[in-house]
Amino acid sequence: MGQSVRRNVLDAGHTVKRACAGPGRERDLAVQGLKAALAAWIAWAVAGWWLEAPVAFVAPWVAVVVVESTVFRSIAHGLQQLAAIATGTIVATAVALLVHDSMLAMALVLPTAVLLGHWRRLGSQGIYAATGALFVLTDSSVSLATSTARIAEALFGAVVGIAVNALIRPPMYLRDTRAALQDATHEAHDILEAVADGLADGQWNRNEAGTWHERALRLQRLVDQARAAIGHSRESLRINLRRRNGGPGSPGKEYDDAILVLEYAAVHTAGVTRTVLEAAAEGRAARRPDPALAHRYADFLRQTAHALRLYSQSRFSYRSDQELRQAVQGLHRALDALRRHLSHARPETPDEVATYGTLLTQAHRLADRLVTSEP
Repeated sequence: MGQSVRRNVLDAGHTVKRACAGPGRERDLAVQGLKAALAAWIAWAVAGWWLEAPVAFVAPWVAVVVVESTVFRSIAHGLQQLAAIATGTIVATAVALLVHDSMLAMALVLPTAVLLGHWRRLGSQGIYAATGALFVLTDSSVSLATSTARIAEALFGAVVGIAVNALIRPPMYLRDTRAALQDATHEAHDILEAVADGLADGQWNRNEAGTWHERALRLQRLVDQARAAIGHSRESLRINLRRRNGGPGSPGKEYDDAILVLEYAAVHTAGVTRTVLEAAAEGRAARRPDPALAHRYADFLRQTAHALRLYSQSRFSYRSDQELRQAVQGLHRALDALRRHLSHARPETPDEVATYGTLLTQAHRLADRLVTSEP
């Protein structure tokens, strides 16, 4: 228990240190948290301290929730939340005034409010229909004036939260998108290098091949995260004042191209590692490629890894494309050498034929995608 607490404290300390050290995810989260606190403080200062509204607590509560990760999401979810709160409040008020019994009103209203919460137009904010109804039904006195004030406080809190998020350092996530793409590219490079080294020295076994294959499967998740980061970045630039004031533009076609390249790299790297894993299976030694083929295939994988890294650098580091063109030419040469070797090879068993054919197919597909994506 003590070690777990100590570890959590150390992790929190490292997070704070990274937030203070420079731009990054930790600083973005810290800024959004401070903005949410500021929005709540402003909403309470106006509604609770200055105006002394009867249900002032609703304003800061809504203001905190509305400060989301993008301005567009703040507005969209803020409108949905207001609609949900207003719906729950109106239904609960009407039923409570009719039946004059809080327990009976709750039994009638809550099932309806929960069902309304699943209405598609309310999205993820539908739960606030039940919340708004509970605020009404648990109050000691129900009146049209109080319910109207509650909706007005929710509206004021939403306006404050959206304004703070839109006007004070509106969030942008282009940096996160580049980092996600680079992480996926580096992992693809490292996997291909590891497989190439294993094939070249000829000492790989089933455990090592299994590790390569697991990493290749995890690579797909990194690619999915990069794709989600691109969508998040584009959303963060919608209705964003920083973009209008000369901030970075929306991720363009080069990001979509990079995702396609990484998608192919992930799929076909998984195919290569699966073939290597199957060739390492016990009792199937004949399926292993011969040393000469293994060395040529290792050279091809190294060329592919090198081209992938240069592709990422040429797209996002503003480097010259000359190195990438040279790497693609080297990839062509490695593929041609591999094809010539396979054309002269004489596999002795059907298993060897299947192994050689699969490896050559994956090599062609990897190379084709990089060649067609060359600048």
